[in-house]
Amino acid sequence: MDTLNQMILGLNKEEIRFFKIYSSRISANQPRKDIELFDIIKREREQFDEDAASSKLYPEGNKNPYYRLKNRLKSDLSKCLMLQHFEDEDVTQAINLYSLARHYMSRNLHSLAEHFLGKAEKRAMSLENLELLDLIYTEYIRLSQEMLSINPETYILKRQENELRLKSLRQIDDILATVKYKLKITQNFSPVDNPVVDMLQETVQQLTDSKELKGSSALRFKIYQAVSQILLQQHDYANLEDYLRITYAEFDNEKLFNKANHQTKLQMLTYMVNALFKNNRLEESLEWAEKLKLAMEEFDRLHYDRFMFFYYNSLVINYSKVDMDKAISILHDLEDNEKLKKTPFYTVFVYLNLAIFNFDLGNYRESIRRLNQLYHHERFENTAAPLKFRIAILEILIRLELGDTDFLEYRMKQIKKDFKDQLENQENVREEMLLDLISDMFLKGRSLRSEQMKDRIKLFTKTTSPRSEDAELVNYNRWLEHKLRAS
Repeated sequence: MDTLNQMILGLNKEEIRFFKIYSSRISANQPRKDIELFDIIKREREQFDEDAASSKLYPEGNKNPYYRLKNRLKSDLSKCLMLQHFEDEDVTQAINLYSLARHYMSRNLHSLAEHFLGKAEKRAMSLENLELLDLIYTEYIRLSQEMLSINPETYILKRQENELRLKSLRQIDDILATVKYKLKITQNFSPVDNPVVDMLQETVQQLTDSKELKGSSALRFKIYQAVSQILLQQHDYANLEDYLRITYAEFDNEKLFNKANHQTKLQMLTYMVNALFKNNRLEESLEWAEKLKLAMEEFDRLHYDRFMFFYYNSLVINYSKVDMDKAISILHDLEDNEKLKKTPFYTVFVYLNLAIFNFDLGNYRESIRRLNQLYHHERFENTAAPLKFRIAILEILIRLELGDTDFLEYRMKQIKKDFKDQLENQENVREEMLLDLISDMFLKGRSLRSEQMKDRIKLFTKTTSPRSEDAELVNYNRWLEHKLRAS
């Protein structure tokens, strides 16, 4: 989607109203092609046809004026949003104060520049925004060349001390970014031995022992981020639950949570919900889900849309254990949720869970229908390969339950070709064993009741671990046991 379209469709009602007022400050009574283009995009949304819009606005067929109009509209929207939200968020306000200081420096109004640098420094220090402080101290040093009242040595020393702290926090930021990226692209289906996690553990220990950083709330939030990612990567949900209880209570009691770090608070609540679910504390998990929902309402629903997906996910996973019909009902309601459709994992979340839940209930035709919906969705191609691999295995199990054995031989060959790398990965040894068992049972006709097959199934069940259970979309052991009883 075009950048301008994304900007316009991303506006809320207040922003649209403010833009219309802002735009009417000039030529209010004259026809406005920029407003007309704005309204066309807002009205037609994803069906917007740029060629049709260009022809309507400029019938003579010259597209250059149309492109200039688009650029002007994009520029006006950007200015309007900056003006409307000048003081909405603490970090933005600090950056705006810094920008004003630079503006006055460019005009040689040095006293005003110093005034706004001072206000920016005070705000940045309260937020522990070390990146912005580095820029502010640099501007002070430059300004000292114009104003004798500013001693550059003071700000050179401040910048040096800030650089030491910034270097340490950037070190943990870099490793955290790598860990988070790997978690996202693998959907938690990642190799057991991850050297990045070892590096992260070492860095956390170094920072915890650092005299320069002790007492820093910024460091405490960074350490929380690091420790939670380590425990998530290790699938250590028991310790994650304990750690979150203590850390969340400390941050809350010390009133460390604020508008600037509200996203971290919502993330902590989300992690707590999921940890409790993994530890089979379902009622308490649902209680924390409601705490998450209440927190999402804070600061005029700041980050509400971002965490709406996680809230509904918490309801679905918990009710899938205590009330499957309710879990499916929630998913049906979410199918037409326009806000959630913008979430990258929405498609996998809705259609895959509907396929899994219907499989567990024995509704195999509905299960395969939902899986086909997932396959044909445009976003499925972006799904991580490990998850695609397990979805393919789920399809095999569904087809077997439907008695579609003619399809089995073709699909098995396709899986071995398309997911060769996954099958060679030691992390997926259970999937490889399961596919071999299926091949012998349904393609080679070996009896499940033979001693050899019984021994192989026993060996397969012994490979189960909390990590493998996390990775499986359905319970492989339970499915095999059902087949054994039915044979």
